[in-house]
Amino acid sequence: MKRKITKFTKIFGSGPRGVLVSLILLAITAFIDQRIGSLKISDHQFVLNVVFVGVSLITVGLIVWSVKSLPASDRGNTLCVSGAFKYVRHPLYASFLSVFDFGLALYLNSYLFVLWAILLHPIWHYIVRYEENVMVDIFGGAYVEYRRKTGRFFPMLISTR
Repeated sequence: MKRKITKFTKIFGSGPRGVLVSLILLAITAFIDQRIGSLKISDHQFVLNVVFVGVSLITVGLIVWSVKSLPASDRGNTLCVSGAFKYVRHPLYASFLSVFDFGLALYLNSYLFVLWAILLHPIWHYIVRYEENVMVDIFGGAYVEYRRKTGRFFPMLISTR
């Protein structure tokens, strides 16, 4: 079944939908955290702040690498399997899901936010399925093969031959 492929979908993919869901869940988590009282991770907020700054810098670096690997003008037109895309199919999303969100959870100093960061992974796995199906519609077997060899948000450590 062919999906409707717009220029917006090619450039932004599942990002806007995923960000919206993530922010709504963050707000719900903040509301719950405020109501039940924070389940603090640490009394050393300075250390958590330093970790957050470090994680933010790593996230920015990964975003820059992702954008340089596949510029917006090539998205949906070129199957990129090099640069950041050599390791994961969605490096931009992965930088937020696997790095920034956990740093933010530490900065907010609550185990509930860590739970939020963990729960985002299966939600985003569900959200990006549509985008990946669009890529199959556009690139066919080449994308299917790329998907088989490359992790969605984490690099594959064990080859699936």
